[in-house]
Amino acid sequence: MSRLLFSFPGNEVLTRLVASRSKIPVGKVQFGNFPDGETKLRIDSDPSGSEVYLICSLDRPDPKLIPLIFFCQTARSMGAKKIHLIAPYLCYMRQDKVFHPGEGISARHSASLISRYVDSLITVDPHLHRIEDLSEIFEIPSKTLHSAPLLADYVRERIDSPVLVGPDGESSQWVAEVARLCGCPYTVLEKNRKGDREVEISAPTLQALVGRTPVLIDDIVSTGRTLIETVNRLRQTAATPPICLCVHGIFAEDSYGNLLKAGVNSVVTSNTIEHYSNGIDVSRLIAENLF
Repeated sequence: MSRLLFSFPGNEVLTRLVASRSKIPVGKVQFGNFPDGETKLRIDSDPSGSEVYLICSLDRPDPKLIPLIFFCQTARSMGAKKIHLIAPYLCYMRQDKVFHPGEGISARHSASLISRYVDSLITVDPHLHRIEDLSEIFEIPSKTLHSAPLLADYVRERIDSPVLVGPDGESSQWVAEVARLCGCPYTVLEKNRKGDREVEISAPTLQALVGRTPVLIDDIVSTGRTLIETVNRLRQTAATPPICLCVHGIFAEDSYGNLLKAGVNSVVTSNTIEHYSNGIDVSRLIAENLF
């Protein structure tokens, strides 16, 4: 069966890299809007009889979901045999329980929606916490790819005398695995969240940081408040400005600029979400794990 790769807007760079590594041709599709804001799209490459792969990272997901559904339905109407969604960043995974009365579990709702329109899902390091495996919420085959070896390669090759720092307990899985792979020490701090926009971070021990470059490791940087508070703590105890290393750079509001203002040496993300901080390439990881 022939294969065809399509890119959602904003995913063109990663799509070209995956296409180059997988030798799958890139199809043409036009996304746009009518004057009243309704979605319009046109698939210019015939998907009839093909397995279709769509790369669509689901950061800022709400404006993407209707075009995603329309693409899938249109491709099927044109004869596509299967549709595989490659969502390097998977949305709503942090909303994995009812936090307040009257709320829903958005992770389950979005998974149910996506499962109706695609035949499989590939994603990179989804935020698995209370939901431990994607099979708990998705009704389709899924693959969870792990970027820890790529982060470890970056640390090992580019950072002298690193000590890895996790800003909270939820980051411990990333930090411990990266530290194991690159053979360097690590510490995990404690976070006390006082609301959606305020956090308090415990101070790290000075002994862990002496003579080393602090490397903050986390899966997602969104508002950046947790990382900024961690940077402030590290700057009190470490002479070397920290490096922030994150898998998914959402950068809500002006969090990227605020991190730089807080005194970090640099902010490095993977290209699961296109941003000029991208320094870690996940295209080989994706190309080698296609359905």
